[in-house]
Amino acid sequence: MNQPENAYTIVIFRGPTTKPLRFNFPRAIVRKALMVGAFLVVAELLLLSQYVIQTGKVWELQSIRQELASAREQTNEFSTALDDLKRRVLAMKEVNEKLRVMLGIEPLKAEDYLNGQGGEETPVADGVGGDDANVTEGVSQQTDATPADDEEKVWEKDLAARIQQKITWLQNEAVFQERTLEELTEVAKERSTRWASTPSVWPVKGWVTSGFGPRVSPFTGQPAIHDGLDIGAAPNAPVYAPAGGQVIATGFDNKMGNMVTIDHGYGIETQYGHMSKILAKLGQHIKRGDVIGLVGSTGLSTGPHLHYLVKVKSRPVNPQRYILD
Repeated sequence: MNQPENAYTIVIFRGPTTKPLRFNFPRAIVRKALMVGAFLVVAELLLLSQYVIQTGKVWELQSIRQELASAREQTNEFSTALDDLKRRVLAMKEVNEKLRVMLGIEPLKAEDYLNGQGGEETPVADGVGGDDANVTEGVSQQTDATPADDEEKVWEKDLAARIQQKITWLQNEAVFQERTLEELTEVAKERSTRWASTPSVWPVKGWVTSGFGPRVSPFTGQPAIHDGLDIGAAPNAPVYAPAGGQVIATGFDNKMGNMVTIDHGYGIETQYGHMSKILAKLGQHIKRGDVIGLVGSTGLSTGPHLHYLVKVKSRPVNPQRYILD
């Protein structure tokens, strides 16, 4: 049997006594089959490479989503921290307002409240006018964007806006409260200094023998105005400064005897007379409780006592108004 010239023959031997099987394949068909096989192999390789690429993109997308989820969680925590800080600032603001009242500072003016803003807000819905509408419209025109992507972008934009609003509020409020604290500090220092300079205790332990105001003079028997407070006490009992100040006068006066004058500032002066001995020095800065002299009966006096005089803006006032204990 002759073999065709344009064919390939495959012979299969089944044994020494069995006639072999012969299969003839035209060369054109074989070439086509090889071409188809090569095409299928190439196609399979291309599909495999695309599969690998797409798998890598899926993993990358999953990684990005995980990072976004982590970023969203951190952003929520940051927003919560801002809310907590806002509550603390509001609590500090309330304390500052109470301190303003306690220190006698004028309350905030009406215009200070006009720019106050706050409260819960609801994001503008998609499709409503304004800049948000333009942004939403731009998102809807993207043919490759999914509803989930649009929702996520809107959520991120709204969250960023709310966080920025909180940060701006905190910045403005922090500046305002800082100014308030500076004002309160200055006022507190002034009030503290003034309190330390305001007579508030008895200058000597004893009893009142003659009060402030109208009385019958023990020397003339006629009505007279007593400009101070006479406090009876044992001879040589210590006389204490009722507040801080500076000694501006010491010496002997025919009526007041041994006397000391202290300038406490803020227009307040105190004077002490009839002492047996002066212990304070001219120009000395003293504090509340310092001993400035001893009780006596010098000058125009009927017995051991201290003449205690308080002047406010050069006018005598009742010293008992300035004694708290």
